Amino acid sequence: MSVITSDEIKTEFLKSRIGITGIGILASLIATSIVVAIIIPIQTFKEWNNPASWISFPKTTLPAWINLFLSEKIPEHQIIDRPAILPAEAGSISVISNQFTIDFDYDGYPNDFIYEFTARYHGSPLLEIDVFRPDGIKLDLISFSLPYSEEQVLHSERIFSTDESIRKNLFLQQEKYSFDIYGLSSEEIIFSKSSEKHPLRGSYVFAVNLYGVETQNEIIHSKFILGGKVFGLMGTDELRRDLAVGLLWGTPLALFIGLVVSIGSVVMGLLYGVFAGFKGKKTDEAMMRFNDVIYALPALPFLIILAVTISNSIFVMIGFLMIFGWVGIAKVARSMALQIKTKGYVEAAKLMGQKNSRIILRHILPQLLPYAFASIAISVPAAITTEAGLSFLGLGDPTFPTWGHILHDANVYGAAPRGLWWWIVPPGVMIAITGLAFVFIGNALDTIVNPRLKRQ
Repeated sequence: MSVITSDEIKTEFLKSRIGITGIGILASLIATSIVVAIIIPIQTFKEWNNPASWISFPKTTLPAWINLFLSEKIPEHQIIDRPAILPAEAGSISVISNQFTIDFDYDGYPNDFIYEFTARYHGSPLLEIDVFRPDGIKLDLISFSLPYSEEQVLHSERIFSTDESIRKNLFLQQEKYSFDIYGLSSEEIIFSKSSEKHPLRGSYVFAVNLYGVETQNEIIHSKFILGGKVFGLMGTDELRRDLAVGLLWGTPLALFIGLVVSIGSVVMGLLYGVFAGFKGKKTDEAMMRFNDVIYALPALPFLIILAVTISNSIFVMIGFLMIFGWVGIAKVARSMALQIKTKGYVEAAKLMGQKNSRIILRHILPQLLPYAFASIAISVPAAITTEAGLSFLGLGDPTFPTWGHILHDANVYGAAPRGLWWWIVPPGVMIAITGLAFVFIGNALDTIVNPRLKRQ
């Protein structure tokens, strides 16, 4: 058995188109993982299954880029939490103004709109909301006094477009339209042309004014939500979660699971198999019989039972996958160790009195490293798909937004029969692409280290 050096492996690998393609895909996945860890706040990862964190998002909406392929543009869901803030005016009457600018360039009407705010005040200040349309028309939406308080108090509230006060105020401004607005929703009245019932495109400014008399008030939190039918890069699911966040966080999680399981399994299998082959005789026989017992166990049913009875933690799952993943590698490592230990340099090392552990680590294991690298690459897709399968069955860790967990939720809420393809296709494609990258790399390495394959 000839020893393949690292330089020879590198040279041969660079000649493999499949291997280079796999490295390119893997590099893009690693780059995505790094960008995700830097740009996306870790808080979104922790609150993936917290419904309160996604309450401002729409439910089961298409990705925003779908408008690029449609003749009529669908309104996009917009969340504006950084309004233009005008400073309070000095004098007996103070005014705090928050302005939200919305560029509306769609062929349909929005679903609704919501204004959320938290104000610090005392007394009973007046809150007023107006909208300035692109055609210069100003519409008064609502005005009301906040609950009276003699001391400073924090008050939070949501104002919905379905509020009857808004509808009443809009109907009182019928003279600003040349057609009958009776029966129309608040959104249709606000976003229609004054001459006909058709969406008016342009820039809308929603102005929120808080008036106080001889008091200094403050709007601490201010958010305007325009409900639409498309949102984000990957749309949303039934729980209003931004699927782009789940897909992006799923990338480093998939790489972590696949690499940890494959590296752990290969290391365990190599050490176990090499030691058994090197010792031989009864030790080899006993170790390999134990290996056969583990190998004969049906992995998936045992993983399901263990996940149900012990824990569905992702770290426990990784440990289980490693336990069932090393047996096949151990068999191959043993057969290779049986051949290597008969070589002259191994016999010379024994005669020199070197310890068995030193012989294994210095003279046998280094020759198995090319096989180890190929095995690691080939084992990654199996680990990723196994985790995805367990998560799809509802046995994964629900606190982690893995691709399998996303597919599980899609199955629970009937995404397939409802035609919610953006909830199903992207995670499936990501699993396939990640697995394909390691399959390409593993096949290229296997061809290099396996002379029989290389001759074919």
